[in-house]
Amino acid sequence: MLTGALVLLSTVACLVALARPKLRRAPGWRATVTPLASIIGSGFLVLGPILNASYGKYAPLVMVALCAAAYAFGSAIRFNITNIEDRPVRSALEQSIERVASGMLAFAYCISVAYYLNLFGAFGVKMTPLNDPVYGKALTSAVLLLILAVGWLHGFAAMERMEQFTVSLKLGIIAGLLVGLVVYFAKQTAADELMVLAPSSTGWAGITLAFGLIVTVQGFETSRYLGDEYDAGLRVRSMRLSQWIATGIYLAYALLLTYAFDASGIPLTETAIVDLLRVVTIVLPMLLVIAALAAQFSAAVADTSGAGGLVAELSKGHIPARMAYLGLVVIGLALTWFVHIFEIINYASKAFALYYALQCAIAALGCFKETNQPWRGGFYAGCSGLALAVVAFGKAVEGSG
Repeated sequence: MLTGALVLLSTVACLVALARPKLRRAPGWRATVTPLASIIGSGFLVLGPILNASYGKYAPLVMVALCAAAYAFGSAIRFNITNIEDRPVRSALEQSIERVASGMLAFAYCISVAYYLNLFGAFGVKMTPLNDPVYGKALTSAVLLLILAVGWLHGFAAMERMEQFTVSLKLGIIAGLLVGLVVYFAKQTAADELMVLAPSSTGWAGITLAFGLIVTVQGFETSRYLGDEYDAGLRVRSMRLSQWIATGIYLAYALLLTYAFDASGIPLTETAIVDLLRVVTIVLPMLLVIAALAAQFSAAVADTSGAGGLVAELSKGHIPARMAYLGLVVIGLALTWFVHIFEIINYASKAFALYYALQCAIAALGCFKETNQPWRGGFYAGCSGLALAVVAFGKAVEGSG
């Protein structure tokens, strides 16, 4: 009871703090919260049990590696934001790569929407009598069709106003989750019952599995496309801050989960975190389901809108946004019914990794051509190679059920 009360109190306190008008109106916070919410969105729900079951005692180190890779990719995008602001006239090669990168991002959004809404469906039926994959897929399909209908007929302006609320709700519940984990970790420590588990994925298999999880720390790139709202300097600072905050949250989460819980006895599914945290307090599973439903729907709407806008822009209006919505929903329905959620995560990782490879290539070209920092260009070229390795070798988690 005490743990549940602390979890609820922490959640409410965080929500109250985030609801302060002064904070909500602050440009720095608004610019930070958009990428932050994307980074610690859906990945937060699925990543903990996957790392625990796959890497055992080394899970926190894998989390460090994922966050470091994301920060390196983010560094390239931050360079591009600044470089384009300072030197708006780009070479033909850079412009061509940028167009391909934008097209790849639109495609990545198509896969990520399927990823988000499959999580929505799974969590939506998790604590009901209809807790079955078929019903979860049916719920996912219904929401995909709802999004298509709204986007086709009215656009997403009304739905997008939900984002501020869902972001605050998600961050508040994550705060409550971390407090609950700290309390449980302390209890396990006092009882001398902390876990040190052997990894089940090692060597090259472990590396390729980590490659397939890149999408779980993705989202920072949204700062690249907020130029209509914020200047380049603020976008760079807010992206960097959002990545540092997300890294701190993810590492705390990984450490607390890895050594206090044994995930080996729980089927590795997309909703495994709900089953894993039942022992902490009955409050947490309910809060996680609420967070999942709000976060996944909001993220799916944002990415659907983003994909439509990118397609319309790239086609110079020849393909209207609503036709892009139709294509996205068709892809989403196909992935929902014919591909396992962990495979969708892997595909999304590859799509975003290809986008990062292209952005890193643009940054490398910019460094070699326009700065006196060849080492930096080499670093970004190496990051591009790493992203291409993710595309080539990333593997999906082998889940249960």
